[in-house]
Amino acid sequence: MEEKEIELLKLLEKNGRLEVETIASMIDLDADKTKEMMEKLEKESAILGYSTLVNWAKVLKYDGVTAMIDVKVTPTRGTGFDKVAARIYRFPEVKALYLMSGSYDLSISVEGKTMLEISRFVSDKLSTLDSVISTTTHFVLKKYKHDGIIFKEEDDDQDKRMMVSP
Repeated sequence: MEEKEIELLKLLEKNGRLEVETIASMIDLDADKTKEMMEKLEKESAILGYSTLVNWAKVLKYDGVTAMIDVKVTPTRGTGFDKVAARIYRFPEVKALYLMSGSYDLSISVEGKTMLEISRFVSDKLSTLDSVISTTTHFVLKKYKHDGIIFKEEDDDQDKRMMVSP
């Protein structure tokens, strides 16, 4: 991959809303060449999509729940973990799925409306798969940083502890 393509990808990863002309000036290419490069990277699946990071805690009446699920599985002969991973990532609740090193094999990010909805996903769908040996579910209580973006509250810098003096 060319150096200019990598520069382009880094810029888009940080801000997918940049105009082609802005990107072109930042990587020192003309706009037509930059647009061609973006189309090439999309066709090669180096660029898979453009998304927006939303702080759902700021959205009124949103009470969604996110969980991280550690899964131990039995790999399939010939396909390893790929076959069971493909089965799992097709569930609409699954937002991300990673093959991991360490004490478990897969890490799954799941979203639901309630903790009960996520627990039903684990008990009714995930743990019933033949390859799944065990699961451990961790519910996300607060998001501090995601994809390099810090989720900061306006008054996070204020010390809220009560002053105690002897």
